[in-house]
Amino acid sequence: MLEMRHLVSGAAGFIGSHLCDRLLADGGEVVALDNLITGSERNIEHLSGKPKFTYRKFDVTKPIEEGGKFDQVWHLASLASPKFYLAYPIETLESGSTATRNMLEIARRDGARFLITSTSECYGDPLEHPQVETYWGNVNPVGLRSCYDESKRYAEALTMAYHRTHGVRTNIARIFNTYGPRMALDDGRVVPAFMDQALRGQPLTVFGDGLQTRSFCYVSDMVEGLVRLANSEERFPVNLGNPVELTMLEFAERISRLVGIKGQIVHQPLPSDDPKRRQPDIAKAKKVLGWEPKVALEDGLRETVAYFKTRLTTA
Repeated sequence: MLEMRHLVSGAAGFIGSHLCDRLLADGGEVVALDNLITGSERNIEHLSGKPKFTYRKFDVTKPIEEGGKFDQVWHLASLASPKFYLAYPIETLESGSTATRNMLEIARRDGARFLITSTSECYGDPLEHPQVETYWGNVNPVGLRSCYDESKRYAEALTMAYHRTHGVRTNIARIFNTYGPRMALDDGRVVPAFMDQALRGQPLTVFGDGLQTRSFCYVSDMVEGLVRLANSEERFPVNLGNPVELTMLEFAERISRLVGIKGQIVHQPLPSDDPKRRQPDIAKAKKVLGWEPKVALEDGLRETVAYFKTRLTTA
């Protein structure tokens, strides 16, 4: 088997760092790029000094001039948390537009495969449930969340344009909520927020009535799905996520029980355009990739709690 050379943007991020681990474990060489706007060098410090791993602090909205030929280009650079994309809306739009094109140009240059991590937010506040890839979505193009939603929708369109016009071998992963070690404590998303509050003995903040739903996929399952998709011939979007659906109140109860506290709930107003239901239909991933999540929620949450405990003691 020939050694693969990979270019990974967003490599110091949560999912990106786990992907780097996997690609190196598979015997590949990894050139990792991240501007650290939301990523952290802490996530990849264990890879420092490995002969097949190179990290460069770099903003992929700038022209990329990495030398050598790449076999696979992975574009994960993104401000995926509402806390950050609301604070950096222009940078978020650039990560989906300019940065996507720059990474696609590398793939075009080298005849490499290209995979982009898109998002379930392409479906907006969905009117169909569960969400299947053929659903076009219900997205507010000028709402507060539009900088993220529309950046990903544009990135998908650009990716398909490069495939159709230049023959680039592309893959589009629509990622649903993913969790696990290396999520940032200040991420603002529900898993780190609940765990941070629970571990500090604080009330858990639930937005709205707490009956809105999400589904949570452990990061190792997500990386497995990404690798399988990147090695497939599927050019259209594929949902990757866990179809087990929970309300936010149910999820808060699970976190509290796992941490060993009697969790109190504080309700705050629901943010603008926040989806009421979110659950992936993964029939396509099962059929095309032979993939479905393997890690049970309780097991994944246990690993994640252990990680956050170490982060709190070293913070």
